[in-house]
Amino acid sequence: MRKKLFSFITDIAFYIVGCGVYSIAVTMFISPNEISPGGLTGIATVLNYLFMLPTGIVLFLLNIPILILGFIKFGGIFITKTAIATTILSFMLEITENLLPAFKIDLILAAVFGGILMGLGLSIVMLRGATTGGVDIIAKVINRKFRHFTVGRLILMSDAAVVMIAALAYGNVQSALYSVISLYASSRIMDVMLYGADKGKIVYIITDSAKEISDAVMTEVRRGVTVMNVVGGYTGSDKKMLMCVLRRHEVSAVYRIVGENDSNAFIVVGEAGEIFGQGFKANR
Repeated sequence: MRKKLFSFITDIAFYIVGCGVYSIAVTMFISPNEISPGGLTGIATVLNYLFMLPTGIVLFLLNIPILILGFIKFGGIFITKTAIATTILSFMLEITENLLPAFKIDLILAAVFGGILMGLGLSIVMLRGATTGGVDIIAKVINRKFRHFTVGRLILMSDAAVVMIAALAYGNVQSALYSVISLYASSRIMDVMLYGADKGKIVYIITDSAKEISDAVMTEVRRGVTVMNVVGGYTGSDKKMLMCVLRRHEVSAVYRIVGENDSNAFIVVGEAGEIFGQGFKANR
């Protein structure tokens, strides 16, 4: 119980910091320079520009039906965490809009620094197993039905559509070009923060609760698990060893699952230089 409480408090702290950094990027660099951050936040900033609607409240309202759809399709911890992070983000956007100055600066600087801060903020949230909702959930739903559309490609298509809508709203074609720079900077920071130099983690778990842990990992983290029979060299007892390959931000979720099911489990975490296969890079 104490571990769960500590994990929950840690999650909230990460979401507050991550959403705060993201909100600073949007309020101070992105929105005042008519650059679109993409996704639902991009739509919210456009509505703010056209009708003076509060960005945070609009973003929250746009996310409600998507979160409900995500809960119906996926359920579980991921959507709950995402709902919490989305609520915090909406709240943070309202705070930063009312307290922080808007910087009208060189557009290249605004796009780069805004993109870096957005990527940093989103990465901090994702490191604790959540997203800020929006098109991420829609992309996952579409990907389930149409496997030939990858999640990354769907998110890219949606961001491109939002950028074009923003350019029309601002009446400035250059806005779309600077938005591309901002989104690229954001994606590069996220790659470095979440995956390193295209690396992942390989986790070995020696446990007496192999079935419970493997089921939870496959259900909650949505990663495959390989189960192997092993023998303890010192005790001579038969055990199960689970092997799982993960993205960096997914490791904390596996720690939590193992702790909930077997406090005596032995865990080894190593670096995976490159990962090819379903859910990672396509095979060469």
